[in-house]
Amino acid sequence: MVSNSTNDMTAVIKSVDMAEKMQEDAIAVAKSSMDQYNIEKDIAQAIKKEFDQRYGSTWHCIVGRNFGSFVTHETKHFIYFYLGHVAILLFKTA
Repeated sequence: MVSNSTNDMTAVIKSVDMAEKMQEDAIAVAKSSMDQYNIEKDIAQAIKKEFDQRYGSTWHCIVGRNFGSFVTHETKHFIYFYLGHVAILLFKTA
């Protein structure tokens, strides 16, 4: 479960290979999704669907507090960041 207050949250980017505008979109969409949903799976689904719509498919999104990952992504289509204690991994594949 995720708390619903993203107003005061600052994104902490841990790793990124993405244009600045797309980064800003990723953070805004993540905040909006976290405000709308409480369950991490639902937040991830909302972010993925919005990025598929905005930037074409196929995007993948993982949201959680404790996970490991090793992924291959398209160049300029990867971001890993935190909003509060929640990590968000968003990337596009061919």
